[in-house]
Amino acid sequence: MKNLQKVKCLVLFMILSSLGLYSQDTGMQYFRSWDKNGINVFEPSKSDDQPEFKGLHLKIGASFTQNYQSLKHSNTPIYHPESPTNPVNQNLLYGTTRNDSTSATLTGFNTAMANLNLDVQLGDGIRMCVESYMSTRHHNEFWVKGGYIQIDRLPMLGNPDWFKKHVRLKVGHFQPNFGDMQFRRSDGGNGMYNPFVENYILESFTTEIGGELYIYPFKGLMLMGGMSGGTLEGNIDNADAKPAPFTFDPTPRNAAIHAKIAYENKINKLRFRVSASIYNNDGSPNQTLYYGDRAGSQYSMVMEQNRSLLVIEGIPSGIGQSTYVNNKDSGRFNPLFLSKVSSFMANLFLKYDGLEFFGTYENAEGKAWYEPQADDRKASQVAGELIFRFGKDEQVYLGARYNELTARPQFATADATITRLTAVAGWRPLDYLNIKLEYVTQEYKDFSGFGFDYRYNGKFSGIVLSGTVGF
Repeated sequence: MKNLQKVKCLVLFMILSSLGLYSQDTGMQYFRSWDKNGINVFEPSKSDDQPEFKGLHLKIGASFTQNYQSLKHSNTPIYHPESPTNPVNQNLLYGTTRNDSTSATLTGFNTAMANLNLDVQLGDGIRMCVESYMSTRHHNEFWVKGGYIQIDRLPMLGNPDWFKKHVRLKVGHFQPNFGDMQFRRSDGGNGMYNPFVENYILESFTTEIGGELYIYPFKGLMLMGGMSGGTLEGNIDNADAKPAPFTFDPTPRNAAIHAKIAYENKINKLRFRVSASIYNNDGSPNQTLYYGDRAGSQYSMVMEQNRSLLVIEGIPSGIGQSTYVNNKDSGRFNPLFLSKVSSFMANLFLKYDGLEFFGTYENAEGKAWYEPQADDRKASQVAGELIFRFGKDEQVYLGARYNELTARPQFATADATITRLTAVAGWRPLDYLNIKLEYVTQEYKDFSGFGFDYRYNGKFSGIVLSGTVGF
């Protein structure tokens, strides 16, 4: 415990020191800022307009988010006559009580989330980044999210002009560049880039060990191809090499392949970007593309099951195995494509003065090795958001987002649908501070009552107030 406190004090000292010494991004090349300057930025710029390299340069940054929520969720109860005189609801949601077994209001402050970012300019056009979670819902302890090296110039080889203008190489443990939504999402304490509080219902986010090669043939066009290990962490095990009872997944481990094409330009006041991405992994002992967010949802415990033991005497009020840590993906849908996945995402971004639109179409299919059916299950998602920014430096904004997912849950025989409508008002009083007030309503349709699915006719709605800092 003392050692942990010493680490926390050291980290706090480093952060406070960085405010005075490294608060500016001056010296960082091919870099996306963690503050308001990173909003509506996708891949770091490949332009020649970069700071001059003057030697090793360190930037210590951090992000912090604190949410307050008041969300009410409910579903349709499913009663089994455990007792002739006292039937018991087998479809309990988190927070339900003996007196109200069909709904609950979850109000209060969520666990504060914080990130630590270390960016180092190692050489001319060569930058290293190490990202860590200091506190999240899923992991309260300090731990490293990942790190990578990005190479945009080759000073050790005479700095050839063709590489500097047209090529980028990225290697390490990082989030694969799949889709453009990743550049607008909330990531633990980092909520500066997201005009809303939470992300999508189907959340494509993971970190893997691998590399990406970028080609910029001409201004505005980007081509990228990447390969990774196909798992969240390092993995050297053969699928059938673990002795019982640890042989959970006989799936062979294959590399994951992903690719992307994007074009961005500006015509008069209209800025636009269109992109298409693919991700494919034919075999993995633990494919995490759709549940690899180790930080967790910004909505706490909403539409989560109350896994208390059901007893004949009545409905217990305890929360059983449902915890803030175990139930990290509240309000999202995990398709459980654990052994294989093939995904496609297309995005469109438009901005004209203070008015901006961001749209997403995503289609995925896959399965887990233990599923009895031979065919892959499918999931498709659409989302569109409209934001109007106004005031000096567009520091105030209003926005709305519609998100719809259609997918076949595991072991189900038919598709189910989840819809979400969100409205938000935001204010950025400082370059490093953003305050958001969000209203959300979400409905679960066609989830079968068979098997006691707690999402049966489920819905939730309410508000979330969020404050986020990034520098």
